[in-house]
Amino acid sequence: MNKSLLTNLIAFVACVIGWQFSIEWLFITALFALSGAVTNWLAVHMLFEKIPGLYGSGVVQVKFKQFKNGIQTLIMEQFFTEENLSKFMSEQNTSPQPAGFDLKPIIEDVDLSPAFDSLIVTIQNSSFGSMLGMLGGVEALAPMREPFVENLKTSIVEISQTDDFQQKLLTNLSDPQHMSDIKQKVDAVVSQRLDELTPQMVKTIIQDMIRTHLGWLVVWGGVFGGLIGFGAHLAGI
Repeated sequence: MNKSLLTNLIAFVACVIGWQFSIEWLFITALFALSGAVTNWLAVHMLFEKIPGLYGSGVVQVKFKQFKNGIQTLIMEQFFTEENLSKFMSEQNTSPQPAGFDLKPIIEDVDLSPAFDSLIVTIQNSSFGSMLGMLGGVEALAPMREPFVENLKTSIVEISQTDDFQQKLLTNLSDPQHMSDIKQKVDAVVSQRLDELTPQMVKTIIQDMIRTHLGWLVVWGGVFGGLIGFGAHLAGI
């Protein structure tokens, strides 16, 4: 059962019992406990939900733009700094067994059909163009498309995995100007993704992260409220 609901329920039932049977210490203790629990529950609720007439409620949704900007600033200033990127490149260069960059997944996902089309155009515009017409035209080369694309991908992957290519890639990426370009591109991607967030999505994200912990605020509000109430009863207030 929800901790907040259970705390409020226990305090309410104890308050009713204390009032019904004229048990003063129980009534005062439960009343203070209910007051503390409900106050904290309302504060947690107001953090996520906008309540008409209550200034400051729904702060998560009202301030969601500042929330997104804060996340973007945190990501860019703490993780994707030029210093961190340069450090990563330096480690790649000095590592005794550099991991390098595995470009195979990217290359295999690229459509290289335009390369075959360019090859066809080149053949047509060359001295072999007329001969190609005698052999059946462009359609005669159609069966070569898939093998050509596969072989081209294989060749590019092999080139990308050579030490010379990896070293040149690292050298270019280590250049300060390239670091700045990379950071700008990462910033643009992060900004684009964050722009896709809505106030409701932001509220849900924060609720999922901290609602369980905020529930304890209601529990402790009831506990401390009850202790204060019991102390007030003993003091004769």
